[in-house]
Amino acid sequence: MGDEYSMADDEKRNLRMGHYKKSGREGESSQGMGSYRDVAERMKEVARQQSMATSNMMKIRYKIVIMSSKGGVGKSLVTSSLSAAIASMGRSVGVLDADFHGPSIHKMLGVPTGYGMLARIDGTVDPVVTSIGVKIASIGLLIPKDDVALIWRGPIKASAIRELLAYVNWGPLDYILVDLPPGTGDESLTIVQSIPRVSGLILVTIPSEVSKSVVKKAIAFASKLKTPIIGIIENMSYYRCPHGEVIHIFGKGVAEDLAREYNIPFLGAIPLDPRIRECNDEGKIFFLEYPDSEAAVVFREIAKRVIDIVENGKAVIPEIRED
Repeated sequence: MGDEYSMADDEKRNLRMGHYKKSGREGESSQGMGSYRDVAERMKEVARQQSMATSNMMKIRYKIVIMSSKGGVGKSLVTSSLSAAIASMGRSVGVLDADFHGPSIHKMLGVPTGYGMLARIDGTVDPVVTSIGVKIASIGLLIPKDDVALIWRGPIKASAIRELLAYVNWGPLDYILVDLPPGTGDESLTIVQSIPRVSGLILVTIPSEVSKSVVKKAIAFASKLKTPIIGIIENMSYYRCPHGEVIHIFGKGVAEDLAREYNIPFLGAIPLDPRIRECNDEGKIFFLEYPDSEAAVVFREIAKRVIDIVENGKAVIPEIRED
């Protein structure tokens, strides 16, 4: 990645600095942190996990990261529905939920909170296989109930992501989709820098000027880290009344404006549908329950565009002029 350094490098540096600070002065053994040998062992473990993560991810042909920077725009809905749509086209698909503070992918794919993941004697774990064949790994499968809060700082989250990448037995897959939390911080940086050969980002927005201004940060993130963008999706784009009238509740044309401004593909506009909320609340897969709905049809069209862009290497790194 050029001059950028990885989160694993960052963690090694933090281990060294933490050792120095606790020792009172450089060169002395730290009582709170352990000996230099202890620090070296921990650094070796970080490097080993990163190597395992790289090996795991190299078995997967295409790696897609779903991102927005803006919360509440429906990244998890897009991730779950897009995974179902791509799987319906004969591809093997996995989903990694990297949103530790609000995991919801498992519910949207029909798996209850606390369902668990099978742990093996070698320390690895198997992802859960959903009814549509999509494999998922999520903290939401490991916590006992929905009201459990994970109060984690950045380094812990970075470590947890690295461990998920290292120890989950995805096996060979055509696609893995990674659902990110809002922002361009620890989780986003760790994922993009820990996964080799990321196929690209899919950006999600809603048709509001507030969302537009925040999603621009995700485009800048991609440009800075030299990560290609597959395209942008506008969620909650419009509502179609029973008699056919289209109402743009939140605004109109934001994703298309961003696509034109930054020369990135516009993948599609997803309508509002109350049945999506109903399925999410009931733990049902909307894509299966209402396959002929307008939203499901749009997702299939988006999936076709994504497959074309990814499998033909059409995703490009956005260029942002700093003037």
